[in-house]
Amino acid sequence: MSELSTNHAARSCSHNHDHDHDHEHGGNLAVILYFTGLAAFLVGLFTGSDLWQAILYLAALVVSGYHIIIEGFADTFRQTAQKKKFTPNVHILMTLAAIGAVIIGDYREAALLILIFAGAHFLEHYAESKSNKEITSLLKLNPTTARRINPDGTVETVDVSALKIGDKLSILNGDQIPTDGIVTSGHSSVDQSSITGESMPVEKKEGDELFGSTINGTGTMTMEVTKNSADTVISKIIQLVSQTQNNVSRTAAFIKRLEPVYVKVVLLLTPLFYLLGYYAFGWGAYESFYRTMVFLIATSPCALAATDIPATLSSISNLAKRGVLFKGGSYLSNLSDLKAVAFDKTGTLTTGKPSVTDTFFGDQVTPEQERELGRIIVSMESKSNHPLAQAILMHYPDIAPLDLEVENLIGTGLVAKAEGTLYKIGKPSSYKTIPEAFIRQTGIFESEGKTVVYFGNDEEVLALLAIQDMPKETSQEAIRYLKGQNIHTVMITGDAERTGQAIGRVLGIDEVRGNVMPEEKANIIADLKNTYPTIAMVGDGVNDAPALVAADVGVAMGEGTDIAIDVADAVLMKNDLTKFSYTHRVAKKLRRLVIQNISIALAVVVFLVIVNLTGNMNMTAAVVIHEGSTLAVILNGLRMLKGLEA
Repeated sequence: MSELSTNHAARSCSHNHDHDHDHEHGGNLAVILYFTGLAAFLVGLFTGSDLWQAILYLAALVVSGYHIIIEGFADTFRQTAQKKKFTPNVHILMTLAAIGAVIIGDYREAALLILIFAGAHFLEHYAESKSNKEITSLLKLNPTTARRINPDGTVETVDVSALKIGDKLSILNGDQIPTDGIVTSGHSSVDQSSITGESMPVEKKEGDELFGSTINGTGTMTMEVTKNSADTVISKIIQLVSQTQNNVSRTAAFIKRLEPVYVKVVLLLTPLFYLLGYYAFGWGAYESFYRTMVFLIATSPCALAATDIPATLSSISNLAKRGVLFKGGSYLSNLSDLKAVAFDKTGTLTTGKPSVTDTFFGDQVTPEQERELGRIIVSMESKSNHPLAQAILMHYPDIAPLDLEVENLIGTGLVAKAEGTLYKIGKPSSYKTIPEAFIRQTGIFESEGKTVVYFGNDEEVLALLAIQDMPKETSQEAIRYLKGQNIHTVMITGDAERTGQAIGRVLGIDEVRGNVMPEEKANIIADLKNTYPTIAMVGDGVNDAPALVAADVGVAMGEGTDIAIDVADAVLMKNDLTKFSYTHRVAKKLRRLVIQNISIALAVVVFLVIVNLTGNMNMTAAVVIHEGSTLAVILNGLRMLKGLEA
């Protein structure tokens, strides 16, 4: 994991080298040598002796720019030997320009060129490292110690790696939760922002789940360990985030492949530029050589190499802070081209928990009678463990149940006797005679995709309850956004077609595919790809795993589940689809910003070449403008750290 904090040392003008640096651009030795060389240059400016001036300028060039020279020649040689073809490093252009200045006796300009270039290089590295701050800060979140409760009741502090599943831990106020587990006693509020991105603390009580790295509030709790330290959610997040280092966008990958080809072309054009100046324009030997060195500086692709990666890493960092994790820049880049999104229904678009949406007691029932019947319904459902029973109990939170003897009859439902009357709760098919008003109301509710439960006695139906897994408000907001972006939306559900269509109408989904088995979802994604070239799949990461893999971008609704982190390209740590719409907006802005950066980089190269041809550009100004453009594109990319506000 240490690569998270070191891999960016060679990002700016030497992006993604396939080698290891032993000098670290930001390392103490390199900084000390740089300022030593700068001091030698400043002394040389005020030295009267031409010989000492030359010596001091040359010393400044070598001491301050040794890492530039090493990358220019040594790395080019190493890469050429490894790949068995000429693979020049972009720094070789600046190194050759400096050597050229020395050859014609312009020692001061040679030293100044390297000082400006190396200094800008340090600044680029510093600026770019800020883009990785949020990601690398995850490393500091991994807990190291825990208070383990021994069988004899004593508490000892142990290393998190020594914890075993089933261990009991003491969590005091302000503690960092050491690992994943469940609360066995006590209650408190917990800051889960490191996992889900939630800004508000979440109340925890007995039986609730705890995530390692989250921060306990003012209460105290006892917890039981449920996972090994290597399998906790925070460990999975760190593993996921580390992959961003090696997974770059298509633009960045193209630029990386282009760099050695580009440098070869420049090296081939350099002697032609000299010959053109000498023979066609009549500049003379000295001026032709000088302008050729300026040409080398102007055409160096440093700014072009920095157009994408800092901006992409900044975007990923910004999203991580908001509870959206990406495995790499390529997936975020794909999202900007999105043409369609497929959603799982349960738990993704809906709450995943059934709720009573409507009740109907007929026209002749008074409010007092309705409340009394509600008491009998609650009393019967309180003896059932069916998910629909929980929904009904939540609908009547203020009614205390009676102590009834309840029997569950297969094919009928729940039956119980209260005050000499036998009552029954079950499907409509369990009743032989149903009043017309109830039949009509049942048809209305079922057309809306709701499950209808009847309550009555031996003689008649007294009430019906309509139950449905309700769409989330955040889902409605996200779907509205996607429709506004002309992105096709599809719901893929195992529920009946009618149920899916009803939810789809409420949400405004463009297309609904119901009665789908989990193994069929991937085939649906493949079919949709024939019409929509870039498609995302959003699901819970378990039943939807094949579809998540088949999509161009698989997005898991995590809510902190490690399974979701394993299978998807991106994870919404909180089940909130507005996070997905925000992510799409970030991806679109990132694409625009990268195009801006490429335009700036290419425009500066063209400008410098044209002005050099007219004879109005010297070496120092070329370096300042060239490095200024590199810093400009990096700083422009760092705006993505602030997300959509920047």
